[in-house]
Amino acid sequence: MVRRPLGNHHHGPDTLLVTSDATQTEPVTHETDNDRNDRNDLSGLSDFGDPDAPNELRELISGARVVLWDFDGPICRLFAGHSADRVARDLVEWLEGRGLHGLLTEPERESLDPHAVLRAVDRRHPGSDLVAELEARLTREEMLAASSAWPTAYADPLIRTWTAVGSRPAIATNNSPRVVRKYLADRGLLGCFAPHIYGRTQQLSRLKPDPHCINRALNAMGAAPDSALMIGDTPSDFHAATAAGVPFLGYARNEKKEKILQAAGATVILSSLEPVLTLLRTAPQA
Repeated sequence: MVRRPLGNHHHGPDTLLVTSDATQTEPVTHETDNDRNDRNDLSGLSDFGDPDAPNELRELISGARVVLWDFDGPICRLFAGHSADRVARDLVEWLEGRGLHGLLTEPERESLDPHAVLRAVDRRHPGSDLVAELEARLTREEMLAASSAWPTAYADPLIRTWTAVGSRPAIATNNSPRVVRKYLADRGLLGCFAPHIYGRTQQLSRLKPDPHCINRALNAMGAAPDSALMIGDTPSDFHAATAAGVPFLGYARNEKKEKILQAAGATVILSSLEPVLTLLRTAPQA
């Protein structure tokens, strides 16, 4: 039976359907079983032309006792139905409405990244009431966005499967932990992660690429960096993982994001999470 999970509804031509066990979240196609069987199991590896790439992926997965997930990207598209660009513009307009036009540089005003706006204000007025109010406004926007977020294909079953075979998952994100908990609860995934959800705090200077949230997760879980794996989709995720000494697996839903991750230095990048799920399901059991 096909159903939509509570709290994540999608309407219109881009409607996403989720199978009853949430095995994937994809636009409906007419692919046959034979088509699926004919596909290469590692076809989601974006640098599949490199003969060493599948082995690198296997090594990353087999060595991961703790899996640290970025939230917006690898688990869902948080702002799929609630534009991040608009949120950033609203934050800028809110500042300007208080006579603070000169607080941001022109590139910061035009960044269309709400986290960039928040960090810029915090650099100039750290710990101020202004920053606290701006962060609260961003959290409210993220909470609204969580209700219309699009689950990343294969993320749900991958999280469940990886947990079932013994790896311990955690969230390491620049988003509000309240938002993460809401989304995961709506998807029935909160039990896989709780209490290990490490998101934005009042220490805004410690947002990724600072490794603070990753180190918090490692310390709380008693995990060595080389026993963990970070899954992220931005250079800040990669740099934070590198600073913490944690191996990194990149997720890039399109070619633009892939090139940005490659330029940052990431070497193993997936265009789909399906290869990881396939490898976990076919790995010999101990």
